Amino acid sequence: MPKKIIITLPDGSKKQFPSGITAMKVAEAIGRRLAADAVVAEVDGVLVDLSSALTKDSAFKVHTFDSAQGKQVFWHSAAHLLAQAVLRLYPKSRLTIGPAIEGGFYYDIAHDPFHPDDLKKIEGEMHKIAVENHQVKRTELSVAEAKKLFRDNKYKLEIIDEEAKGKSITAYRQGEFVDLCRGPHAPSTGSIKAIKLTKLSSAYWRGNQKNDELQRIYGVAFPDRKMLNDYNKQLELAEKNDHRRLGKQLELFMFHDWSPGSPFFLPKGTVIYNLLLDFIRSEYWKRSYQEVITPQMFNKELWEQSGHWQHYRENMFLLKVDDADFSLKPMNCPSHVLIFNSRARSYKELPIRYADFCYLHRNELRGVLGGLTRVRKFSQDDSHIFCTPEQIMAELNALIEFTKFIFTDTFQFPFTAKLSTKPEKSMGDKKLWDEAEAALEKVLKQNKIKYEIKPGEGAFYGPKIDIDVKDALGREHQLATIQLDFQMPSRMGAEYEGKDGRKHTAVMLHRALIGSFERFIGLLIEHYGGKFPLWLSPVQVRILSVSDRFNSYAEKIAASYKDNGIRAETDTRAESIPYKVREAEIAKVNYILVAGEREQKAGTVTVRTRDNKILGAVKADAFLQQLKKEIAHQRF
Repeated sequence: MPKKIIITLPDGSKKQFPSGITAMKVAEAIGRRLAADAVVAEVDGVLVDLSSALTKDSAFKVHTFDSAQGKQVFWHSAAHLLAQAVLRLYPKSRLTIGPAIEGGFYYDIAHDPFHPDDLKKIEGEMHKIAVENHQVKRTELSVAEAKKLFRDNKYKLEIIDEEAKGKSITAYRQGEFVDLCRGPHAPSTGSIKAIKLTKLSSAYWRGNQKNDELQRIYGVAFPDRKMLNDYNKQLELAEKNDHRRLGKQLELFMFHDWSPGSPFFLPKGTVIYNLLLDFIRSEYWKRSYQEVITPQMFNKELWEQSGHWQHYRENMFLLKVDDADFSLKPMNCPSHVLIFNSRARSYKELPIRYADFCYLHRNELRGVLGGLTRVRKFSQDDSHIFCTPEQIMAELNALIEFTKFIFTDTFQFPFTAKLSTKPEKSMGDKKLWDEAEAALEKVLKQNKIKYEIKPGEGAFYGPKIDIDVKDALGREHQLATIQLDFQMPSRMGAEYEGKDGRKHTAVMLHRALIGSFERFIGLLIEHYGGKFPLWLSPVQVRILSVSDRFNSYAEKIAASYKDNGIRAETDTRAESIPYKVREAEIAKVNYILVAGEREQKAGTVTVRTRDNKILGAVKADAFLQQLKKEIAHQRF
């Protein structure tokens, strides 16, 4: 009689199966439709191939393309499909790495620059391989076997040397193609029914400008054609709402080659920036945060003490000052520890919540800079909270409430969370890491927030909660982060005197909720398509004079509105009203007011919206009160 194992399904039910049954067979037992759509299985929290054998009692789950894990595995399998197609068409090319990313995948390839026409050929070959429906099989190679197989590829040999460490090397084979990979993968190339290669760029091996320049091919893939058609429609809308295009059209921001990755906020963009700043600042006051201003650069000794010099130096701008090594600060946390350490602290003072809007600089590669969403100079709603271990849960719950207030109550963004755990390169005692991870998971469960665990993706000093919001186009963006850190306070001697009269190391919470103002503004531009809600709009009202005779009336109304805090402007040019209205609509001004003879006699304005909805004649003072109510409703 073969040994039996108990498989626990996601709904808590249990089923008995013979030991050695494959994950796919278990999926089939659950349901034929589920098995047909299955991409990967999860056994005791670990993703495995559907061909994997189950030999012990386990918690079991199937992931389809509908889940985040299913998408990532599917897109990584599509990256292998891309690599196989490239090798068929360009046998002399050398493959490096091809990960799944948010919204698709890419593969970096050592080859002469590809042309956009090459993408069509590669895409066609990918479809051909998909139709061939090769089974994707996992295999283990000895180090010697792996080096022999990839003897002509220096990039793969470098990876093998890193991965070896006396272990076998994992690879995946599909047809004639084999690639180094930890897996797991979709079961066959035939799982991939629709493919689109989206763009070309260059990248450096290992992200280091001193290394070889590679060709990066981006793409996306789906398990059916309709999904690709929906994706293409969404892409058209995304291009229409692209913040870089709208930012130029609406005169919100600009860039210049003399300062790559450093945005210039123009007057209207600065209005939005400052409104967000004021919004966060006002909430800080209610929540007992203390704002500080800290220096822009520090001696490397600070970064050595904090751990950044060892773990983050490649992302820092390094300088020589007075013959010593300095860096522009990429983060505020060490400077806040210096403030905390500036005098003796008592448990009675805790928690202390420092907030800092100072500019940060991170040395992003020029090739990955992109509008406001990937910059080198930015500012965050950054804060660091120093507390006792007993205060951790109260502070975490307060941060979750603050997060909900911003994303749910104010901007109406649905959100989910990711819990990122201890990475390979980290510092500190594992026991403290376990405690920190448990606390973060507990607060997510207490607040009934949907979350997934991202193993090994925490910061080098502590685990974190990342908040993903979904915009109007259905895209997810990682914004808020909440990090629980036992390590840096210990390294930097952040201590307080406890109730027992002894010194204790403070616990430190790192948090930024909207994240960088630059990235958040880019997201808002695209989310609203440039049509900002009234409270956030740089120009709320534009008053159009019918002719020169009514300019003074239009200016009088504008002055009255400005005195009452409304961002109003006039258009008194010698142009027709239809022309002026169209210009105001293109500028996405919330309300367009017409002032002519009839309006002047009655003390009214004729009101229309930027979407060409005509509200008719309204007393100018009454409309002012209406504006105030709308702003108060949206903002407060």
